[in-house]
Amino acid sequence: MSEVFVLNGPNLGRLGSREPDVYGAADFDDLTALCRDTARALGLHAEVRQTDDEAELVSWLHEAADGRIPVVLNPAAFTHYSYALRDAIAQRTAPLIEVHISNPAAREEFRHTSVVAAVATGTIAGFGLLSYVLALQAIAELLAESAD
Repeated sequence: MSEVFVLNGPNLGRLGSREPDVYGAADFDDLTALCRDTARALGLHAEVRQTDDEAELVSWLHEAADGRIPVVLNPAAFTHYSYALRDAIAQRTAPLIEVHISNPAAREEFRHTSVVAAVATGTIAGFGLLSYVLALQAIAELLAESAD
């Protein structure tokens, strides 16, 4: 069973209480269960992590690159300004899908620019927690294609 990291940036541990009109009522435990169940159904094992610490997230991306582990990444606010995160993603050795629960392009102007999108395999945004399901499906497809 292939491993995939599902990495989440700042404030995502507060799902369910943080702006439920934007992010929904599901909490982080719900997201974790959804990712693990979806991954299992796709023949993957999801390691779901969350941090509010930029350095820790960069370290996890290095771990993924060193282990050739695919990543589903919600960089949260780091999306818009973290060049350290962008540089860590550029070192990836497996697919990396950027995800967002909301649609940043439909929100405040400062959220319209992603400094990480150019080094990600792709971006999925605006579908609530379904964004993670779609990203895991994309990872599974990309892994299957590379195995052929």
